[in-house]
Amino acid sequence: MLEAQKATEGHSTRKRHWVMVIDLSKCVGCDYCVYACQATNDTTDDMRWNIRIDDETSTGNVFHLTRPCLHCQHAPCVEVCPVAATYHREDGLVVMDYDKCIGCRYCQTACPYGARVFNWVERGDEPNPRAGDWGRPEVPRRPRGVVEKCTFCIHRIDAGLARGQTPGVDPEATPACVNICPVGARHFGDLNNPDSRVARLIASQPTLRLREDLGTEPSVYYIPPEGLI
Repeated sequence: MLEAQKATEGHSTRKRHWVMVIDLSKCVGCDYCVYACQATNDTTDDMRWNIRIDDETSTGNVFHLTRPCLHCQHAPCVEVCPVAATYHREDGLVVMDYDKCIGCRYCQTACPYGARVFNWVERGDEPNPRAGDWGRPEVPRRPRGVVEKCTFCIHRIDAGLARGQTPGVDPEATPACVNICPVGARHFGDLNNPDSRVARLIASQPTLRLREDLGTEPSVYYIPPEGLI
C-alpha cells in the first residue's frame, strides 16, 4: 500500500467519524479549495478530486457547490470492489489501497456522485500545474491503471493525530481545502465529538446531503443558501 494511504500506527480511530461541513451561503466560487487539493494531492487538471459546480436556487440566485469524495457510510464503491481495494476505515473514511486495485472501475461506475477518476496514463516528472502558489505535493503520484479520489487528506489526519493534534483545529492535521478557504465556508472535524465545530454546526443549522434518498449516508454536509430548501 502506498505510504500516503496507510493508517498511522499508535492511535485509535475507532470512535471518530470525520465529516466536512460546507456552507454554500458563504462560498464565493474562488476555486481556492479546488487548487489547494490539486496541489496537495498532486492531481492533474482533468483528474481533480474536488470540483466546483455552479447552480441556482428556485429564486434564481446563483450558488457554488464544491464536491469532494463524500466518504459515504454505506458506500456503493466499497460494496462492488471485487478485491477489497476500496474499504472503510474505523473512522468512517473510504480509502483506496492502490496496490490491490486491478483497474476494473466498478467503484467508479457505482459511485452516484462522480467522485472517482481513473488514471489512464503513467505520469512522468512533469510539475504539478498548481504546485507553488497553492501548496506542494504531499503524497506519491498514483500509478497508471488505478482509480483515485479525495481522501480528506488522511495523510494529514493520521500524522496530526500521531503528534497529538486535532484535525479541524490544527491546520497541519486538517484537509488542505478547508485550510485555504478565504471565507470560512469549509469546516472539518469529528462528528462524534459533540464539542467539535462540525457537530455544533450540524446540530444548530439546517443541512442537507447529496442524494440522501439513496441511503448512502454521506459524510459531507452542506449548509444551503437561502431559497434552496
